Formats: sequence, C-alpha cells, structure tokens
Amino acid sequence: MQFNVRVYGLLINNEREVLLTDEQVEGYRFTKFPGGGVEFGEGMTQALKREFIEECNTEVEVLSHFYTTDFYVKSAFNDSQIIAVYYLVKPVNELNFTLKTTAFDFDGDGPALQCFRWKKLNELKPEDVTFPIDQYVVKLLNEQK
Repeated sequence: MQFNVRVYGLLINNEREVLLTDEQVEGYRFTKFPGGGVEFGEGMTQALKREFIEECNTEVEVLSHFYTTDFYVKSAFNDSQIIAVYYLVKPVNELNFTLKTTAFDFDGDGPALQCFRWKKLNELKPEDVTFPIDQYVVKLLNEQK
C-alpha cells in the first residue's frame, strides 16, 4: 500500500465565502478545495504555496493548520491511501484568476479542466464537494460558524 500525501488551502474571503475548485480530469468531474499532491522533498506549507501558484496564479500566506486526515480513505484514482492536510490561508496580493458563479463553467476544452468559484460558508454542505475528506472538512467548517 502506498500513501498519497495531499495538502489543501481553505481560503475564506471577507464575505465569509470559501474558495472551491471544480475540475474535470479525463471525463471525471469533481469539486474540492484548492491544493494537490506533495512532491518528494517538499514540506506541507511549501507544497501548498506551490499548488496555489500553479493552480490559481496566486501567492498565499499559510495562517494555521486546520485538519489532518485521521481516518482511512482510499484514493478515487488509484490504490493509494490518502493523507490530507488542510490549512487556513489568505492571499498575499489580489486574486489573479477568473472566478465563476456556476459549477464546472470551464473555459476551453482538454483532458484536464479547472475553474474556481466562491461558496458562502453558511450555505456550504458536505455534498457540495466530491471527496470524503473534503466532506468531513465541510462539517468541521460548519461547526465553527
């Protein structure tokens, strides 16, 4: 069994909305928090900052740890076990990417598509995100309202 270490950022704006990313990879659509895989030799916060630059063209400051997976989750894409770490983040500068208002409102075509949108925290439900760990994190966010 291999481990798949992931890191995600919870970016919450002044209107109490959290940033979500809608993605499509080889026909499979999913919604999650921005972030992704930790590469060999990276620390968690270093990987998160890299992911935000790669995905969002935005530099973020890591504010605090929010949650680390404490239950077993098998990857949706292979036979690895997911270990996911979530941090509260804020942008260093103004956001530098296009925001959408509708889920899966992709620009262009291709094997991998991505778009971003805000979701009001007081309306966020576990079913708004695809993966089990993200759904658990939504429950934790809801407890902090």
